[in-house]
Amino acid sequence: MTRVTILPVPNPGGKPSYFAVAGNKQSFGNSAGEALDALTEQLEEEQASTLVIVRHWQPDAFFSMVEQKQLEELMMRWREARDQNQSLPATDQSALEQLIEAELRASSVRTETLLRELTQ
Repeated sequence: MTRVTILPVPNPGGKPSYFAVAGNKQSFGNSAGEALDALTEQLEEEQASTLVIVRHWQPDAFFSMVEQKQLEELMMRWREARDQNQSLPATDQSALEQLIEAELRASSVRTETLLRELTQ
């Protein structure tokens, strides 16, 4: 079974976009469904059976409020740079990638915890 995690990503306008991930496949969308549809298109036929988890954007034991605030700020800077056809400075880009990886790892641990709870 393929595990899919969908995370809301805050936008400066207040309405989140969504980031979906399953293994090494990733997608973004304006809604959780759009992100899931874009991700599903990338999955192999044998990965068709999926468990989808939509997580509300809130701090927890796996990804703190400080990390969330840093990620929000860097995502805002990344969008501004993108909209101006520019790149983030290397240090900001590296920090953004590290935070995304940290949230993905946290997402994986959350998923494993949820699966343990579901099978008890």
